[in-house]
Amino acid sequence: MFRRVAYVAIAAGLLTSAAACAPITTYSGFQAIEANPKDVKVGTDTKSTVRASLGSPSATSTFDPNVWFYIDQIKERVAFRRPVITSRNVVAVTFDKETEVVKSVDTMSLKDGKVIAFNGRETPTRGRELTILEQLLGNVGRGGMLPNQDEGVPGSRPGDQR
Repeated sequence: MFRRVAYVAIAAGLLTSAAACAPITTYSGFQAIEANPKDVKVGTDTKSTVRASLGSPSATSTFDPNVWFYIDQIKERVAFRRPVITSRNVVAVTFDKETEVVKSVDTMSLKDGKVIAFNGRETPTRGRELTILEQLLGNVGRGGMLPNQDEGVPGSRPGDQR
């Protein structure tokens, strides 16, 4: 009897630990429910038909408002490990400026992405930093604690309490 209870407890523990290691999938960005951005027809669809079928774009081009991007990605995370991007799709729809007809549809995936070296250093600003002693003693003599003696000095207004 004790062996049977022990086997059931071990099996339950193994199933629980296996379920804890199942990946957690996260979907981000544009979700194609009824229409797919790859189904946009070059030369026939316009901005209004694309917006009606796909909805608003995920992003528009910074330099050309006639380029729309539909972006989606899938991440998986197992237990305490870092998330891993398993899929990323970017569809760029380019429109003609005058007629607003689709000129091209370009599809890019995770394989087309490039790793960019990020530099975390800060750009130095002009000027200098004050030490603690300079900050503490910097206001001495500037008139903060002393009475104002600038009554007849040119440029001062009568009754100014600075």
